[in-house]
Amino acid sequence: LMKKLEEEINFNSYLVTDKMPRDLESKKNSVYFLKKVVAEPAMSQRDLDALTVKINEANAEVNQLTEKRMKYEPIDRTLSMYRQQATVISRKKEAKAEELQAAKEELASVERQVLQRTNQAHELEGADVLKGDEFKDYVNKLRRKKKICEKKRAEMAEIAAECGVLQRTEELLKQQQEAIQQQLQALEDKKGISGYSCTQEELEKVSAVKSEVDEMKGRTLDDMAEMVKKLNALAAEKKASLAPLIKELRQLRQKCQELTQECDEKKIQYESCAAGIESSCSSLEQEVKGLLEEYAQAESSYHYIHCMKKNLAVQLQRAREEMKACVSSDPQERQKTVREQYTRVIQEQENLGKKLREKQKVVQESHEANMKQMKMWQDFEKLMECKKECFLKKQNQTAIGQVIQEGGKDRLVL
Repeated sequence: LMKKLEEEINFNSYLVTDKMPRDLESKKNSVYFLKKVVAEPAMSQRDLDALTVKINEANAEVNQLTEKRMKYEPIDRTLSMYRQQATVISRKKEAKAEELQAAKEELASVERQVLQRTNQAHELEGADVLKGDEFKDYVNKLRRKKKICEKKRAEMAEIAAECGVLQRTEELLKQQQEAIQQQLQALEDKKGISGYSCTQEELEKVSAVKSEVDEMKGRTLDDMAEMVKKLNALAAEKKASLAPLIKELRQLRQKCQELTQECDEKKIQYESCAAGIESSCSSLEQEVKGLLEEYAQAESSYHYIHCMKKNLAVQLQRAREEMKACVSSDPQERQKTVREQYTRVIQEQENLGKKLREKQKVVQESHEANMKQMKMWQDFEKLMECKKECFLKKQNQTAIGQVIQEGGKDRLVL
C-alpha cells in the first residue's frame, strides 16, 4: 500500500511540476498567438508577400549564424548524445504519463461500471455482492466464527467427559450406598430395628436432586447441540453462497495471470523494438549531423571560392583598365596608370639612393680626419675635467703645489 501511495505521489508530482506547466504554457502561447491573429486586421496579398520575404530573410540569417557557430565552435558529440538521450527519456516519460492517465481514466470507468452492476444486483437480489475488502472481512468473520465453534465443541467434549466422570461417580456412590444399606439392614436386624424412615427420606431427596441435575444437564446439552446445528447450517449456507464467487474469483485469477504473462511478453517485445529503433535513430541522427557538417563545409568553401572569383574578376578588370590606359594615346591618362606611378616611385627611389651613395662616399673620405678630431676633443674634455677637479680641490683644501702661468699656459709645481 505504501509503495502504491509513493508511486501515485511521484506520478502526481511529475504531473504538477513538469507535464501540466508545459501543457499550460503551450496552451497559453497558442491562445496568445490566436488572440494576436484575431486582433490584427485583415491582410492583403501584398502584406503576406512582405511577411514571406521577412521570414525568408530571418531563415537565411539563422542559417548563417548556424554556419558560423559550426565553423568556430567545436561540436561536443558526447554532450549532444546525452542531450538526445535526455530528450528520448523525457518523451518516453511523457508517453508513459499519458498512458497512466488513460489507464486511470479506464479504471475509474470500470469502477463506475462495477458500482452500477452492484446496484443492479442489489435491486434484483436484495443483497449486496461482496467484493474486495468486504469479501476479505466476511472470510475473516467466518474464520473467527469457526474458531468460536471449535472452542465450543472442545467445551462440549470437556462437559461430556465431566458428565461421564459424574456418572461413574454416581454408580460408585450407588454401590457404596447399597453396601452401606446392607450393612445398615444387618445392623438393624441385629439390633432389632426393622426400618429406618430417615434413610428413605434422604434417598428420595437424593433422587430428586439427581433428577434435577440430570434434567439441567440434558437441557444444556440440547441447547449446545442446537447451537452447533445452527452454526453448521449457517456455515454451509455461506459456503454455498460463496461457492460461485470463489469459482469466478479463480477464473479471474487465472485470467489475470495469463494477461500478466502476455503483458510481460509484450513489454519485452516493446522494449527490444524500442531499443532497436532508438539505436537506429541515433545512428541516423549521427549520419544526418555528419551530412550537415559536410554541407556546411561545402557551403563555406563555395562562398570562399565565390569571393575569390569576385577578387580575381576585380583584378582582371583593373588589369584590363591598366592595359587600356597604357595603350591609350592621351598622356594624362597614361600618367594615371599604375605602371607610370610605380615607374615614378622607382625613379625617385633610384635618385634618393644615388644621393645617399654620394653622401656615403663623402663620409668615408672624411672619416679618418673626423675620428682624429673627435679623439682630440675627447682628450680636451678629459683635460678640462682634470682642471675642474684641481680647482675644486684648491678651494676645499690647503694648497698642495704652486700653479705658475707662463706664456698663456698653466703649470703646476708640487
